[in-house]
Amino acid sequence: MSLLAGLHGYLATVLLIFALLLALWGTVTYFRNQRVSGGFRSSYLIMTAVTVLQGLLGLGALVTGGSPREGILHMVYGVFAVLFLPGAYLYSHQGGERRETLVLAGACWIVAIAYFRGTATG
Repeated sequence: MSLLAGLHGYLATVLLIFALLLALWGTVTYFRNQRVSGGFRSSYLIMTAVTVLQGLLGLGALVTGGSPREGILHMVYGVFAVLFLPGAYLYSHQGGERRETLVLAGACWIVAIAYFRGTATG
């Protein structure tokens, strides 16, 4: 296994845990009828940036000779997460504070599933 593939695998686990923690945080915030904090927003954006880095590491591992077990499906989950997270962030700002909380928490749950499926196919 190459260094890039190893980092890609490790970061997949980190992102899955990160997404689950943010999803729980956002869900609790939503049910408490609170607005999303700056800490949550910045953590969400960090997760988005790390997702892009994860994709670049995966692409690098692929170029250097690696290949996921179910190649195309694995890549679909990655591309989905890279496009979905910023889209959900932008969409969440088109409504009130409660909608922002719901959309961002929901987005975290959805990408947690995508990260899990990505690790299962990788």
